[in-house]
Amino acid sequence: MVKYDVKKMKKNNSELSSFIKFSLGKEEYAISLIMEKKVVLVPDTSPIPKSPPHFLVIMNLHGQVIPMVDLRKNLKLEAKQDEEEAANILDIGEMNIGMVVDSINRVLAFSSDEVSETPKVGNQTNTNYISGVYRKDSSLTILLISQKS
Repeated sequence: MVKYDVKKMKKNNSELSSFIKFSLGKEEYAISLIMEKKVVLVPDTSPIPKSPPHFLVIMNLHGQVIPMVDLRKNLKLEAKQDEEEAANILDIGEMNIGMVVDSINRVLAFSSDEVSETPKVGNQTNTNYISGVYRKDSSLTILLISQKS
């Protein structure tokens, strides 16, 4: 379990946001803990005929059917080799979905002044799924859109 001192992290009385940080390929991403329901090891999967490339399988988790997606394929990233994959089970509105990642790294808690706006990278790149970039020292973590309906 990751421990952090909330009192030390508060700056200028700004509100803290909590995210779970994970790896996709060589990149670091994070999503709001509000959406996080569970972290599980990825079960053996097989492709579903005529499904999108990022869709892996439907899994049974404690009697609930959950679709599993691989964001690495959607974002055109290579999986890390020789690592056990994990899945974030997310609560999105009235639906649960599994998001396969290379590894779950830690819980982040930070204030809004530590987040940069979504970078403008031209009209060819879709950045609609990015809510900002958390910067800490020389490290950058891409924050994914995390609105719970």
